[in-house]
Amino acid sequence: MLEYEILETVGVVVVRPVERLSAEDFAALTAVVDPYIELRGSLAGLLIEAEYFPGWTGFAGFVSHIKFVRAHHEAIARIAIATDSTVAGFMPRVVDHFVGAEVRAFQYAERDIALAWLQGGEV
Repeated sequence: MLEYEILETVGVVVVRPVERLSAEDFAALTAVVDPYIELRGSLAGLLIEAEYFPGWTGFAGFVSHIKFVRAHHEAIARIAIATDSTVAGFMPRVVDHFVGAEVRAFQYAERDIALAWLQGGEV
């Protein structure tokens, strides 16, 4: 399950994976993000808040995740991952090679700092 919200005034999407991610999670997220991008042209950032990463429900969930990233990475300026998970913590170094966005990792307790960075702040 994926919880999400768009902070419309600052152009940031906040996502919180709380259970294993499914294809339906990414379809629902796309249904919210795409109209915003169509209206505004882009997002300032994407904040992934996950104390730990729960994984995917199966291969379809993983593929949907990859498709979401591929379809949206050029419309997002910055991506912040706030987590204490060691696996998710090294993701910025891997993801940075595949997306146009600037990617940065933060500790889970630094969510506010991550949000400020997404809005153009220097950290």
